[in-house]
Amino acid sequence: MRPVHGRLDVTPPNDLTSPLFTRGPTLSELDERAREIFRRVVESYLDTGEPVGSRTLSKGGLALSAASIRNTMQDLTQLGLLGAPHVSAGRLPTHAGLRLFVDGLLEVGDIAEDDRRDIEARLHAHGRNFEDALNEASVILSGLARGAGVVVAPVRDGGVRHVEFVALGPDRALAIMVFDDGSVENRLIRLSAGVTPSALMEASNFLNARMMGRTVGEARAALRADLDKARQELDATAARLVEDGLAAWSGGADQDRALIVRGRANLLGEPQAIEDLERVRMLFEDLEQKEQLITLLDGVREGEGVRIFIGAETRLFSLSGSAVVAAPYMSGDQRVLGAIGVIGPARLNYARIIPLVDYTARVLGQVMRS
Repeated sequence: MRPVHGRLDVTPPNDLTSPLFTRGPTLSELDERAREIFRRVVESYLDTGEPVGSRTLSKGGLALSAASIRNTMQDLTQLGLLGAPHVSAGRLPTHAGLRLFVDGLLEVGDIAEDDRRDIEARLHAHGRNFEDALNEASVILSGLARGAGVVVAPVRDGGVRHVEFVALGPDRALAIMVFDDGSVENRLIRLSAGVTPSALMEASNFLNARMMGRTVGEARAALRADLDKARQELDATAARLVEDGLAAWSGGADQDRALIVRGRANLLGEPQAIEDLERVRMLFEDLEQKEQLITLLDGVREGEGVRIFIGAETRLFSLSGSAVVAAPYMSGDQRVLGAIGVIGPARLNYARIIPLVDYTARVLGQVMRS
């Protein structure tokens, strides 16, 4: 096992911080007894999800009386590191307490060899199909971490090399875009009745003539300004294909970028979920806030390594009390492309999830630049 501090950039961006969040004391402000009792309370809570009482700790190997432990727990409560769900219940760590634990006391181990092989095999199996690799990365994390896996797609800033529409049937087509770096984006679009191969070819040729060498964002802006003229130049069916194709590709704006979330059902699998359905419902609503979630994950792009956001630290999860463990994935020249992570209750298994997210992000980066 190794301490996690030094591997994390954990401070949420100021524009994402919830007004409900206040930081607690530092570890240096706690004496040895308070630090040990605090550590045991948090570790027990992360393991069981249950409030921890002084009697439980006194039976767990602490050479202190239940009264002494109770007094110290009361001090930790007054410092804002512990809280009590009920008057007669034990103590739970607050979000500030979990932050202090993650920053200074959490230890993580290396990712299991079986997990390494599984991640590598499943991501590399998709070759250069980056969209499938992004989707698979989200599925992998949701399965291994038992939370919701989330991936935000890269902002495409490379030039377009080729565009093509390929019919898959009478009512579906694949919109294919090849970039200068060799990467490929595929989007499945619905076709109106009666679309002919010539209309697909006409739309492909039109976009190739206007998008080659431009970024998707540049091309979209130019074509929006010229769309009326395009409608006059093209067959009506081809013009509709051009609009549908442009709508399908991500252009860089938050509302246009692909956000992949997998494993929502895992959030109902935790032991406390049945008693805490309201919190889970709020988390599900949070996961629907695409623009805010992308903004949160884009904050991960500002630092290196794994970042952690806990509950009220962010506006997005301040009510549901959820946590995010996320890391950036990078191109061959170490340019950050996007972010990948796990979302779940604040009682995440951080020691296991942090190395999983970190390793998956690194393998995904290898796939994206292979």
